Amino acid sequence: MLKPFLEHLDKAFVICDGAMGTQLYSKGVFLNRCFDELNLSRAPLVREVHQEYLWAGAEILETNTFGANRIKLEPHGLADRVRDINISGVQIAQEVAQGSAYVGGSIGPLGIRLEPYGKLGVEEARRIFAEQIAALVEGGVDLLCLETFTDLREIEAAILAAKELCDLPVMAQLTLEEDGNSLDGTPPETFGPHLEKLGADIVGINCGVGPQVMLESIERMARVVTRKIAAQPNAGKPRNFEGRNLYLSSPEYMASYAKRFVRAGVRVVGGCCGTTPAHIRAIRAAVVAAKSGASRIVAVPAAEPTAPVEVTPVEERSHLGRLILAKKNITVVEMLPPRGVDATSALEAARHLKDAGVDTLRISEAPRASARMGAIALAVLLERDAGVEPILHYTCSNRRLLAMQSELLGAYAIGIRNLLLSDGEPIRVGDYMDATAVFDVDSAGVTRLAWGLNQGRDLGGKPIGKPAGFYVGVTVNPLSLSTDEEIRRLEQKVEAGAEFVITEPIFVPDLLEAFIRRTQHCPVPVIAGIRLLTTARDTEFLANEVPGVSVPDHVLNRMRAAGTPEREREEGIAIARELVRSMRGIAQGIDLSIWNLPYDSALEVLAGS
Repeated sequence: MLKPFLEHLDKAFVICDGAMGTQLYSKGVFLNRCFDELNLSRAPLVREVHQEYLWAGAEILETNTFGANRIKLEPHGLADRVRDINISGVQIAQEVAQGSAYVGGSIGPLGIRLEPYGKLGVEEARRIFAEQIAALVEGGVDLLCLETFTDLREIEAAILAAKELCDLPVMAQLTLEEDGNSLDGTPPETFGPHLEKLGADIVGINCGVGPQVMLESIERMARVVTRKIAAQPNAGKPRNFEGRNLYLSSPEYMASYAKRFVRAGVRVVGGCCGTTPAHIRAIRAAVVAAKSGASRIVAVPAAEPTAPVEVTPVEERSHLGRLILAKKNITVVEMLPPRGVDATSALEAARHLKDAGVDTLRISEAPRASARMGAIALAVLLERDAGVEPILHYTCSNRRLLAMQSELLGAYAIGIRNLLLSDGEPIRVGDYMDATAVFDVDSAGVTRLAWGLNQGRDLGGKPIGKPAGFYVGVTVNPLSLSTDEEIRRLEQKVEAGAEFVITEPIFVPDLLEAFIRRTQHCPVPVIAGIRLLTTARDTEFLANEVPGVSVPDHVLNRMRAAGTPEREREEGIAIARELVRSMRGIAQGIDLSIWNLPYDSALEVLAGS
């Protein structure tokens, strides 16, 4: 009979198994399958993988439940099978282990970001983890293995859920980038002690990188933690060959690093993506040979204390910020990036609008998945060649959080100062019908990111040297179908660091006034969005097919009654002028969207208002 896991770990090194997904894939399971569901539909196949790892010398068999939480299962229509899949996963591993190996309940991240960089609350995440953990505990696991986490908030929610439900040992592991820090930039010297403080019994690193980078991070972590340490690297970096990801680190190579892990203080050694039973067999042999060697910890020099950061005042960040602080009524005109590489016409229009009294231009990103110049590039050209300090409208769709951090740092370095941050929309139409969108984080999350850069800190809280100085705005939709939810999201954005707001297009001034009254507790200036209507057909499209825009019947009827294209254009300009006059008395400015019309149309609207 096995001793309790922690008691055994006090006196011995423990070999964990390798990659469940790699083995299932190698046995013909397609990547679009729900691997966790195989516990129900193909239990003999899962049992076969466990058996191969046991024969290779694994002393911990991790259940095939890495993604068996309701968030990950929901796209497969399996959100109501959390308990069944997890309990079945435990039973399969137990049937193989038969008391000769420990069964670890595998728990992976939820796959969506938590606040403040996402919409999922920490408490809600804790409940989701608790549901899965309760099933694993009911099934009879010997320990809980939290693995491949990237976010300290998320793994904290999982650890707290585990500690509330049971007294089983918790092994908590984050994954790394190539620089040896977590994916959000947190160094192992920081996240290791934090995992200890949360109550993890074993702290460690898995996935993300191969053994070399992981060893360096383990050595850094070992210097500052007191709990047992786990290391489970990938079998190197994957190489794509004819559509298949191949991991090329040999068992011998992995084994050579297993010895070094042990000498650095690691007590649980295994493997992640790409590791096979052959790797585990070699790792076990290497660890057994290394047991007699005294463990050592490589000293890492303590980080130098960082000097306090002086945050740049708003009035020194941007011309727009100074105008808004001075209570000036702002005029903004939207500009779309041009097609192709020639920005001459855009620059001429920008100079013309500036001379006519427009305060700034909002540069929207390329619409409808079409091939236009990038918004950042156009913004820099306007600053450099037209003397206009623009607002960069930056959306979260199609971007990963780390990529956003890099882009924003680069944008600031080349002169971008004003940001308007929004979620963006899924790509549905355009020149490239198969274009897809990525939503790694929402606008509240990227607002938090920009605020952190302004404080001189990156995503992981590390100093970046000289802080950025963005003036940060966000979008809001006063006509949302759920006004309460829209206000809650605005509160989140303001708490995250938003300093001004531009609304979605509004055609009823009274509704904007009512929304501003309801959000007086959010002390940020509001700029009203106005859309220039051009034709009755365009108006009908906005009213019926554009999310977030509401066109009242009396406006739609005015455009329909115009009759001819010329009269429709005149009526659209008249409506826009009326809105500009009304909105200036309610908001601190207007943001005029003319879509793809000549920029003289904007001047016609402004001249009569």
